[in-house]
Amino acid sequence: MCRYKHIERSIGEYIAGRYHRAVEVGIGNNPEAARLLKAAGILMLCTDIRPGIRHDGLTVVTDDVFEPDLRLYAGADLIYAVRPGVEMVPPLIALAGRVNSDLLVYHLGCEIYGDGGEVVDCGPVLLHRYRRRRP
Repeated sequence: MCRYKHIERSIGEYIAGRYHRAVEVGIGNNPEAARLLKAAGILMLCTDIRPGIRHDGLTVVTDDVFEPDLRLYAGADLIYAVRPGVEMVPPLIALAGRVNSDLLVYHLGCEIYGDGGEVVDCGPVLLHRYRRRRP
């Protein structure tokens, strides 16, 4: 398990160097990237569809990306997800469009959605930017 933590660390470091207000969707039981962003003062909150998820020091809110509460994401310049199911990507793209934020996704294995978006090389990890924020 320790082997995977470098992925979340790389994602967190990449985001921390480029964004100011981020929301993680689908945090589940993997808070490493969110913790790094919280320490950098960038993380607004995390969401997950399952109620009752808690991580010390992080704000985790129950929300369904298929029917999101837009108020949770207002003001974010980035929405990101680490290993979401591919079926979550279209509603994530729509959500990012509705709140005018970038969308970064780290996929599980070789799973991608559509054309894979813009590939972002952040060291040992490839992210997919499916949407860019409008200026």
